[in-house]
Amino acid sequence: MTSVNDFVSFTLAILLLMMGKIITMNSYTLRKYSIPEPVIGGFLCAGVVSLVYFLFDHLISFDLDVRNFLLLLFFAGIGLKSDVRTLLRGGKPLIILLILATTFMVGQNFAGIGLASAFGLDPKAGLMVGSISLTGGLGTTLAWAPIFVDMGISNAAELGIASNTVGLIAACVIGGPISAYLMRRHSITPSGITELDIGATHEGQTTGLNYFCVLWAIFILNVTVLLGTGLDALIDETGIMLPTFVACLVAGIAVRNLTPLAGGKTVMRYWPGTRQGLSLISDISLGLFLTMALMGLQLWELSGIFSFIITTLVIQVILSIVFIVYIVFPIMGRDYEASVISAGFGGITLGSTATAIANMTAVTQQHGAAHRAFIVVPLVCGFFIDLVNALVIAAFVG
Repeated sequence: MTSVNDFVSFTLAILLLMMGKIITMNSYTLRKYSIPEPVIGGFLCAGVVSLVYFLFDHLISFDLDVRNFLLLLFFAGIGLKSDVRTLLRGGKPLIILLILATTFMVGQNFAGIGLASAFGLDPKAGLMVGSISLTGGLGTTLAWAPIFVDMGISNAAELGIASNTVGLIAACVIGGPISAYLMRRHSITPSGITELDIGATHEGQTTGLNYFCVLWAIFILNVTVLLGTGLDALIDETGIMLPTFVACLVAGIAVRNLTPLAGGKTVMRYWPGTRQGLSLISDISLGLFLTMALMGLQLWELSGIFSFIITTLVIQVILSIVFIVYIVFPIMGRDYEASVISAGFGGITLGSTATAIANMTAVTQQHGAAHRAFIVVPLVCGFFIDLVNALVIAAFVG
């Protein structure tokens, strides 16, 4: 077994992300279907590691602890660019999207239960390939697995982790193509707004960055993460369990809207590129996080339960695509914002919050900003969805 330390793993992730960026910039097909840049390098690494394992029976593992901090930086940046006035305008879409996500979770669990029964497994095992692992992600999977083991599902953790792995891969792949299909089918005009919430357009930024723009962006991001981790500690004291990145998102929104200096007028007057600095640092943080998440996939773990996992996930992906195209997109407005939200919805239902944002970022880099989508989706899948999912899972277990 070869264990790659954290510094080398982080350096390799940077190289893989650069490879993904360069390949995407030079591939019309990848840009057309808005395939997230981190997917290219991350999948390449996971494939090579799996090949080494199968051919030489040698395990390569990466120390990926730094990716947790990158996720905090990313959500702090989302919060710092969130104008509460936009948030208030997005109140109704937020509620609608949460209802849609909740509805899909229920259907997701029924599908998992039905397929588990069809394969001769305990029906409760189907919940591990439903909203627990797909909507909930790895954290929810690991939290519920011991409970299901106590209920007689001895391989609950393996089922959930394998399902989350395949779901993450599927979510990375379907988001961009779904958005491209919807825009083409409904002749949607992109926004064309180059001032993105996350990242830069493929043509590059029009506003120049300088030393103070980047330095101020790094400083305010770090302060926000400090406030967010403090807020997370206070939330833990109440007994409420939420991901730390949710607290960083809330801290960013508070800093952005309650602190005039951080809010922008004073800073933007002297350093108008600060918003672009925040966008680029957030984009790099997200890209590296997703790259490292894909680097860490151990695909051989799927072999023992391959047929059940693949069959279930194929059906779950089909259900997700149909639900997005025929329900989410029409209800969310049939416009450009709705197409970007549709790209993110696959991440909500199959992957993770980071995957949802990465899909939306890939679309907006190609077609222009969608400010409301970048408020609504992170709040739904980063804050509300975990609470609702816990209630849904408990209801099904009961």
